Amino acid sequence: GVLCWAAIRFVIAESESTQTLAFGVPIWVVELCIPVGLALVAARLACGTRPRAAALGGTAAGLALVALVGFGDLAPPGFFLLALLALVVATVAGTPLFVTIGGLALLLFWSQGTPAPAVVVETYRLVSSPSLPAIPLFTLAGFFLARGGAARRLVELFTAAFGWAPGGVAIAAALACAFFTTFTGASGVTILALGGLLLPALVDSGHGERFSLGLVTASGSLGLLLFPSLPVILYAVVAEVDILQMFAGAALPGLLVIASVALLGLRHGQRHAATRTPFSAARLRSALWQAKWELGLPALVLVGFLSGLCTFVECAALAAAWALVVEVFVHRDLPLRAGAGDAVVASASLVGAVLIILGVALGLTSFLIDAEVPAAAIAWTEAHLESRLAFLLALNVILLLVGCLMDTYSAIAVFAPLLAPVGVAFGVDPIHLGVIFLVNLELGFLTPPIGMNLFISSMRFAKPLGEVLRSIVPFFVARVAVVLLVTYLPWLTTVVAGWVAPP
Repeated sequence: GVLCWAAIRFVIAESESTQTLAFGVPIWVVELCIPVGLALVAARLACGTRPRAAALGGTAAGLALVALVGFGDLAPPGFFLLALLALVVATVAGTPLFVTIGGLALLLFWSQGTPAPAVVVETYRLVSSPSLPAIPLFTLAGFFLARGGAARRLVELFTAAFGWAPGGVAIAAALACAFFTTFTGASGVTILALGGLLLPALVDSGHGERFSLGLVTASGSLGLLLFPSLPVILYAVVAEVDILQMFAGAALPGLLVIASVALLGLRHGQRHAATRTPFSAARLRSALWQAKWELGLPALVLVGFLSGLCTFVECAALAAAWALVVEVFVHRDLPLRAGAGDAVVASASLVGAVLIILGVALGLTSFLIDAEVPAAAIAWTEAHLESRLAFLLALNVILLLVGCLMDTYSAIAVFAPLLAPVGVAFGVDPIHLGVIFLVNLELGFLTPPIGMNLFISSMRFAKPLGEVLRSIVPFFVARVAVVLLVTYLPWLTTVVAGWVAPP
């Protein structure tokens, strides 16, 4: 409610501007979507939450509204601690993450006498980024593929290509998951979409239920670093680095992460005599032919972007259109009204959740930057960490904790602007720092206590969380090794990134 009020004040201030968009529409008319959207979210939360959480959240909102109406932008004495306590209690009771982050940003700005619209200004800055429309479009392409029959065709292709090797089905599972995650952004969609297909196939091939469960869980975030992964785009936007250089720098580390899981599958297949199928060129040709449209999607995007024929956003739109046509009209695995419509709704829900968290997280980051927190962090690290290697080790520990406690998108929005200047102070290449950031967050999906993939896998396969935790141990150790390699061997990032000149 308070964020909505702040957005209304922002729109009123913007209404004095003479700036117009297409067909002469004033810009403030489009900006109305911010207060309207926040008002609808507030109403939905008020009507749909549990009574206890609603009461606590209402108390916190009531305190904030009283402060706004009675005191304007200057909080009364003692209000900060009282409202902060109410926000903490409401968070424990189940208040959504964006409310916690946005509420904290509002409280901090109020404590300094800064107008509440300062938080909303950052939300507007985010959504007006020219690269941002690529996120919902690539996500939509991923949902079209996930809801269609692409998973079945890709698994058949990779099995035909690697089924002859020990652990060939495990390798195929890892590659199929990586392909999907590049479009869905490691949001858990990969486990939900492919889990029912991959887990029985792995068990039937002789890999054992525990190993198979761990592989599918660990593979849910494979592909996070590869083109056109959404977290890479977001990091580039937030940290203000070149998107193409970021993808180039993340290519080798991304392949190394996939290789670590595939090698574990190969080793397990050798030890347990997993089922192997003789290589058949005819089967491989048939599988390639069946999956040619899905395989053409990343190639189409890359060619369109690198040739200069399409901007990055236009490539994303082309990817979504391609996936829709392939799944609905070519393969006819996805009904247009029910299947494609459901995919649009699910995609919009995911992207909406991501954007509202990002918007308020950038508001919090704005306060931290105004308060010169990055400068203080640089001074502290230079005083207490004597070397670049010590800084990198501390960075790994911090990011691992962040990765298991926060979702990828809010972690990027809050911490990337704070850590980037500290990395520069220690001579860390900005692209290398970004890859370290992302590979640690990728590991966070598997890190207790609240690694997201652990809970999604437990829910999807109806397994106790403890069983899921035991199953991912070898994969977790392998991923830690990859994180250390990427951190302390910067050439894994810079050798490819150096081939791409920034615009």
